[in-house]
Amino acid sequence: MPLPKAELHLHIEGTLEPELAFELAARNSVELPYKDTEELRRAYLFEDLQSFLDLYYSLMAVLRTEDDFAELTDAYLARAAAQGVRHAEIFFDPQAHTSRGIPLATVVEGLARALDRSEERHGISTRLIMCFLRDESAESAMETLQAAKPHLHRIAAVGLDSAEVGHPPSKFREVYEAAATLGLRKVAHAGEEGPPAYVREALDVLGVERIDHGLRCMEDPELVERLARERIPLTVCPLSNVRLRVVDTLEQHPLARMMDAGLLCTVNSDDPAYFGGYVGDTFHAVHEALGLDDEQLRELARNSFVAAFLEDDEERRGRLIAEVEAYEFAAPE
Repeated sequence: MPLPKAELHLHIEGTLEPELAFELAARNSVELPYKDTEELRRAYLFEDLQSFLDLYYSLMAVLRTEDDFAELTDAYLARAAAQGVRHAEIFFDPQAHTSRGIPLATVVEGLARALDRSEERHGISTRLIMCFLRDESAESAMETLQAAKPHLHRIAAVGLDSAEVGHPPSKFREVYEAAATLGLRKVAHAGEEGPPAYVREALDVLGVERIDHGLRCMEDPELVERLARERIPLTVCPLSNVRLRVVDTLEQHPLARMMDAGLLCTVNSDDPAYFGGYVGDTFHAVHEALGLDDEQLRELARNSFVAAFLEDDEERRGRLIAEVEAYEFAAPE
């Protein structure tokens, strides 16, 4: 049985496996510029964040109907459950869909159809996080927030993703203030390709409760001390960081140093179809590459539930943390 864990940094569009992409393309009469799944998989080699985003957005063309979004989400939840995920907080990018003529209601209701049956079907509680594309305008983000008002009973939080460099968090101050007045929780990608200053802005200007990625905080000792002192969770994605060349090899990833510095780190898969593994695979990879021992893996799993937006279900949080504490790792062979 896998170690129980929560996944807090997962883009649902990034779970689109090549096989499902071709299946949906055929269903929706979308022509993909790849002859088969193997050729598409070979395209999953990236020079940087932008080269990934180019493919990521182009493949979204196959997602057209509520059924498509429900099928995509259910496929992720099934894989996540098999790898020990008991709670998932799932990002989606409405602007990437509305910009190509897909109504926001189609996206949200399709996702929600799978999420509503997730606990019964997969044993996974869920939250939905609506992300703004930071390389789009702040006005577009505000329009998206306004358009989402009829769906806020489905949405727990807002986030900020896509191309980081040149798009500081402060660009979105007003939309985050508006989100807060609507009762939404707040997270943001910061300190992946962007500098440590973006992490500070996300905290001080946007008022976020969690930092997505955040590994470049290690370049700023004062920031590290603050993050540790204030117990700000970081949703770290090691396989993603290697695939996007943020770090050269997994053995060089700063996760172990971040934990040693007292940071509240969690481990997540980000866009697992593109980056070579789901969250259980990621736990195994950091165990092997960084030499993390069983108790460090337990700490990462415990942190994932501590950092989760489960304030409305503290009983479940406590029960899941107790499962982590009681978990018995298999003896080494």
